This record gives sequence, structure tokens and C-alpha cells, in this order.
Amino acid sequence: MTRGSLPSRVEIREVCPRDGFQSVKEKIFTKDKIALIDAMAETGVSVMEVTSFVSPKAIPQMSDASEVMTHFNERWSGKVKSVVLVPNVKGAENALKVSPDSLNFVLSASASHNRANTRRTIEESLAELKEVKSLCGDVELGLSVATSFQCPFEGAISPDAVVNIVEKAMEIGVGTVTLADTIGTCDPVYLSSTLSQIKKVFGDYPFFLHLHDTHGMAMVNTMIAMEMGFYRFDSATGGLGGCPFAPGAAGNSATEDMVNFFDRVGVSSGVDLERVLAIADRMKTMGLPVNSHMSSYRAGCSSLSCEG
Repeated sequence: MTRGSLPSRVEIREVCPRDGFQSVKEKIFTKDKIALIDAMAETGVSVMEVTSFVSPKAIPQMSDASEVMTHFNERWSGKVKSVVLVPNVKGAENALKVSPDSLNFVLSASASHNRANTRRTIEESLAELKEVKSLCGDVELGLSVATSFQCPFEGAISPDAVVNIVEKAMEIGVGTVTLADTIGTCDPVYLSSTLSQIKKVFGDYPFFLHLHDTHGMAMVNTMIAMEMGFYRFDSATGGLGGCPFAPGAAGNSATEDMVNFFDRVGVSSGVDLERVLAIADRMKTMGLPVNSHMSSYRAGCSSLSCEG
């Protein structure tokens, strides 16, 4: 590997307010969510997945989505791009009432996971994606392809299956596409084989990658992806996250670990590591399940010399 094979800059999409908070069983009060979101917006991120418009019965933690988005618009509109997750037409209709910059629709490359996650076939989800697109007007519509590499029910996912979904989504008119290692078990060999096929078909299209760290592969997978020309990544402050419909899925890649990694290899993210670490510390005091290398290291250094 040579330094010249890496991008000079990457884009981090902060997803803790949605993908992280939704995994926390204990209620996070709206005022506390808003305070953490404000702090995350001050770290230098340019785009944030702020919340999701899902059934409160399915994910009670997201029942305050409208209130959270209303505040975000008042404070951060035009400064940090807002993304909200919608699983269906009803979610899209509710989300559009509070004027996000982008909607993010989710379907799975695995038929089994799509059924568990959305209670639909892949074909039914694509049909609903088309209906959501018809509602969007000038609001950008993105697609996250869950289980793009590995599935907890089906194992390895064929790259051709991912390509097929992305092609159909682009025909519908999505503006961004995210490829997700939902359960965090993909290794760099399989990741590179899938991304090679993606590059062959879609060229330099700017995909986001959503890499969980269940097997400790997120950073090496990130390096492989960067060497292949990918430069947009999801991460969650504190490493919070995990799909409730994917058995064994652990947390997201921690933003503080990602920023430290990019800093160490000389790639700019525009995100302030110390600010992110301060938020992770704050989350710990709130009893949130922070899980990151940098946060653990910082805690160790506060009680030990860490010199030499």
C-alpha cells in the first residue's frame, strides 16, 4: 500500500442519533437526544442521520422523531445535511412534514433479512421505494442496502444480488446508495470481491459504506475500501448501534475510532476527534453503552500515567 492510493479526504455521516439511539432499550429523553445531536453537529460532520420515522410500537425510542427534526431544522438547517430513515410510505409521509434534506429508505439484499426487517419481499420493497420516490418532490431519496455482504440467516450474499438491487433503485431515481455490512462479519477479502463488482458496474458512483465492527474488521475494511476509491462512510459516536432484526449484530464503527484512524493515515475527515471523545464521555455519564477503542484508551489514560 502506498499513501498515494488513499483519498485526500473522506466524508463521515454521523448515524448515532438514529442507528445508535434506536438500539438503546432504556428511554433517552428528547432533551438529552437534542443536546447530544447539537454536540455531534459541532464536531465538523457535514451530514447526519438525525432520526427515523418508524412505528413507535416497533421502535419506541424513535417516537419523538418530529420533535427532534423540528429542532434540528431550527438550529442546523443549511449547516449540516439532515437524513432521516423511512421504512415505508407512511414513514415517508410523516417525515416529509418536517422537511428533512434527505430520506433514506432501507431494504435488504438478503430476502430472509428483508422479510424479518420489513415484512416484505425484496420486490415489494422496491415497489414501495418507487412509491416513496413519487412523494419526495425536491427532497433527495437515498437507499441503504442492508446485508450487502453477509446475512445472519443466509450467510454470504452474492455481489450480483447487490448489483441487481442497486440497478433497479437507480432506475427509480435514488440519489444516494449505501452498502451496509449490517452484522459486521464481512472480511476484507469478501468486501473487496463485492466492491470490485460494484466498481465494474457503477464506476466512480459515490457510495456510502456502513461497516459494523462485530468481528473487529471495520477499520481494515475501511482501508481496503479507500484503496478501491470509496470515500464516504457511516459511523456512530460511542460505537452505539446494532440491527434489532439481525441476530448477533454488534455496534457501528465508532466515530472516534474512525476519525483517529483517518488522522493516523493522513486522510482528512474534517471532524474534531477531541470533540467526539468529549461526547462519548458525556454519553457514558448518561449510562449509554459506549464501546470504542479510543474511548476506552482515554478512560485508561485518565487513571494511569500513559507516559513512555
